[in-house]
Amino acid sequence: MPTPDVVVVGSGPNGLVCAVTLARAGRDVLLVEAAGEPGGGLRSAELLEPGVVHDVCSAVHPFGVASPALRPLPLGAHGLRFVHPEVPLAHLVDGAPAALLHRSLDETVAGLGVDGAAWRTLVGPTVEAGLAISDALLSPLTVPPAVPLELARFATVGLQPARRVARRFTTDRASGLFAGLAAHSFLSLGAPLSAAYGLVLGALGHVVGWPVVAGGSGRLAEALVDELVAHGGALECDRRVRSLDDLPSRAEVVLDLTPRQVLAVAGERLPARYRRRLAGYRYGPGVHKVDWVLDGPIPWTDPEVGRAGTVHLAGGVDEVAAAEDDVLAGRLPQRPFVLLGQPCAADASRVPAGSTRQPVWAYTHVPNGTAVDVTDRIEARVEAFAPGFRDRIVARHVMGPAAMEAHDANYVGGDINGGVADVAQFIARPTFGLHPWRTPVPGLYLCSASTPPGGGVHGMCGWHAAQEVLRARP
Repeated sequence: MPTPDVVVVGSGPNGLVCAVTLARAGRDVLLVEAAGEPGGGLRSAELLEPGVVHDVCSAVHPFGVASPALRPLPLGAHGLRFVHPEVPLAHLVDGAPAALLHRSLDETVAGLGVDGAAWRTLVGPTVEAGLAISDALLSPLTVPPAVPLELARFATVGLQPARRVARRFTTDRASGLFAGLAAHSFLSLGAPLSAAYGLVLGALGHVVGWPVVAGGSGRLAEALVDELVAHGGALECDRRVRSLDDLPSRAEVVLDLTPRQVLAVAGERLPARYRRRLAGYRYGPGVHKVDWVLDGPIPWTDPEVGRAGTVHLAGGVDEVAAAEDDVLAGRLPQRPFVLLGQPCAADASRVPAGSTRQPVWAYTHVPNGTAVDVTDRIEARVEAFAPGFRDRIVARHVMGPAAMEAHDANYVGGDINGGVADVAQFIARPTFGLHPWRTPVPGLYLCSASTPPGGGVHGMCGWHAAQEVLRARP
């Protein structure tokens, strides 16, 4: 390609969307990636056996379907398909049937029994708003917001601590269901704003579901690369950028990097005050992930759980909250909150035709950077709800925080969310202002999950950065 107008460094979902958006706007875009293949957290691999496909990091994609950055793109023309399990989510508690989050709000309400009406009251208004709320939350600095009344109504609940909101329910099944959704925030469930995560993820389960990508999450990255190339963009892998001096001097640069990497690559160009702000950026808990190949489905005590694509092994709100508070205090919970995925509940193509093999993954939150192997604790949690689970393990692949960061340097200490997403860093991410995707250096922009709206496979951090580039030089 000719000398690029824009170089995007890093090909995670945000870097990919940024590059595609700029290429579709007519820019000559070069996307560079240090790894041997694009995608960052959007990569799939045959980790353990030939023909058995695992999602190495990102696996379930409600925001992939809901994202206003991804919805308009013709990714289906490049072979992308989202596929849905019968049940988006099952939440497990001791001594009771699983709480099931169905696509149907009515079916979910019926299944929650005495807490059904409370679930409808809590989640129903956000479901009725459709994608208007999630669109607004994914563009949090748009002034004025597109749907101010709906946002104000959402905020009356969303700004509260999830633990307080979960007290609306009388059973551990319902309170745990909401608490488990909120725990995706990696925040204390006693912290303001934690309820917002539970509310939006629960509502998206009803509005768009919690699908997986047919063939693995890497297919989404491949479709975005195909769209980039179709509009004249180029991708270079195995190219590590150690300094801005490694890039064409006249090109605008967008960094899909968290503050730590930004300082390493561009620190000498940045004003001292801005460097100090980036140096003070806070990273959150890490994750410890295990992938298994099983010789058959998980033998759940409650067979309904086998229909779910995602499973929370967590208990009621008090148990979820205690586990998350332990992690935030630097401790490893004895009864961790475990998130488990059964991709074959939606996508039989993950294994060879006729095979009884099952790829399954699970992860739990751990203190940032811990080196302690908690695989046994994760497997014990699964075994408690599925006696005989360990007997079905053929092979396992373990990634603690260090391995997660080695896979994707943006996962600092295993933090897959790009930094703490509490009120302070939701507003100042990574610095305060209406245009945090810009830096003080002309022509240098940021687009990682350390910018608004934060973590998740939605590409909106990249989309917003691309708009800044286009505004500066239409």
